[in-house]
Amino acid sequence: MANGYSPFQKTYSPLPIPSCLMNRIIKWINILIIITVALEIRAGYRPDGWNFNNPKGISGTQPLVMRGGDPYIRALMRTISASEANVSQPYSVLYGGQHVWDLSRHPNRCVRIVNGPNVGKCTTAAGRYQFINTTWADKARRYHPRPWGFLTWKDYSFEPQYQDAVVYSWLADKQYWGIDISGQLQKGNVSRVLQRLSGTWTSLGYGIETNSMSNSLPGIYQKMLKEELGKAG
Repeated sequence: MANGYSPFQKTYSPLPIPSCLMNRIIKWINILIIITVALEIRAGYRPDGWNFNNPKGISGTQPLVMRGGDPYIRALMRTISASEANVSQPYSVLYGGQHVWDLSRHPNRCVRIVNGPNVGKCTTAAGRYQFINTTWADKARRYHPRPWGFLTWKDYSFEPQYQDAVVYSWLADKQYWGIDISGQLQKGNVSRVLQRLSGTWTSLGYGIETNSMSNSLPGIYQKMLKEELGKAG
């Protein structure tokens, strides 16, 4: 057009956002900020009552961080860790011997397996009981005493007391294992219990990954039991 005007040119102004919608947006932004801050705090959180330099117990196994409970199952837990993570800092150890210091959740680091029937594959095994990530997720959903999260989303701390708590409740679950583990141990059937658990912790013997500790485990259990019974009075 000669005068520069086009009938198709219009001036638009943005529609105002309703105040109720704006309030909802602000609310969700605040919630996301709170969740982010909580995650950052937990990532650097190390609870009181444990450290990575506890003295070793009998046969190189540290005392449990968890307090109380059945001394027979406690002794079994220490026997499992004697085979799975027989180091001075078992709660933070990965397969292969490296350590992680953020235990606010399972480390989920896949480390290449260097020997045994699964050589060449990788494993996420971590902690005192060498939980792989999928096993920890499943058992934590069942047995973790203090899950945390928002709405339907849950997360599970991998801190030492919770590693102990999950394994303790798992071993005490008669329905899961099909036997009363504590009752069998009280009857002296240690080998039967170790065989029943060997499908889960293969280093206990009776399976594909027997290691140098496997044959010593019944004797280690008796030493652990003596110590745990003494603590229990």
